[in-house]
Amino acid sequence: MMRTIAVLLTCHNRKQKTLQCLQTLFKADVPENLEMDFFLVDDGCTDGTGKAVTDIYPEINIVLGNGNLFWAGGMRLAFNEAKKHKDYDGYLLLNDDVELTKDFLSKIIETQEYCFKKYNKGGLYSGSTKERRSGKISYGGNVLTKGINSPSYKLVQPSETPQPCHLTNANVLYVEKEVIDTIGFFDENFSHAFADYDFSLRAFKAGFPVYITPGYCGYCKDDHGNNWSSSRKLKNRIAYLKSPTGLAYKEYLYYGRNHFPKQVPKMFVKLWAKTLFPGLWDLKNK
Repeated sequence: MMRTIAVLLTCHNRKQKTLQCLQTLFKADVPENLEMDFFLVDDGCTDGTGKAVTDIYPEINIVLGNGNLFWAGGMRLAFNEAKKHKDYDGYLLLNDDVELTKDFLSKIIETQEYCFKKYNKGGLYSGSTKERRSGKISYGGNVLTKGINSPSYKLVQPSETPQPCHLTNANVLYVEKEVIDTIGFFDENFSHAFADYDFSLRAFKAGFPVYITPGYCGYCKDDHGNNWSSSRKLKNRIAYLKSPTGLAYKEYLYYGRNHFPKQVPKMFVKLWAKTLFPGLWDLKNK
């Protein structure tokens, strides 16, 4: 039976990375019974990304953003545009800095078949990525290490078989239609960070299997770095605290209230401790 999926991406001023990602996507092995439509949000790019993509891949639907969508907003716009086209069987979410392996789709399908056999339904399947130079895992699926009521988590190392998790990065993430029909897409209260964690945890709590695929699905550098600012100026550190691409103060606490309400006071203290005493965090994490 033919299956149709929508591939969703968003980009902002990193043309070469975006083109590299798309090149690996279009070189990947695609099963004969799978059709893909492509939706890329050009969120106010000034480096010619949209035109370059159209010139090389005219089949990609370019959706123009206003330049202030950030990652989660861009992905919501791509999803909403895809919904106007047809009722897809699933959605493939990609970060535009991932270099995909040739067989990444087969790993997703293997995980899909595993979940349907084990649970009689599909869910979310995250493809792990690693850094090219070090070979160290960068993104993928995470397990809550202290139970469902604590925000502490760690990355799951991929193995030869699919593995369950609670939280997923959406660098490479396949989402079944049934998940969207039940819980919707990314919460509009997230503009950048935590949208994928919230989404996958909502799916898990709704009873859908949340898994990582076997092996690795691509290469991607972990660009998060230290998630606090070491600036000597307090006003700069506070700006980083509130920035959607920094500590995302409001979004992090919103995420906590939704999933770990008893831990919100600790989460609040942690955010301000990182902001007011960054030197201690630097020492702690050396």
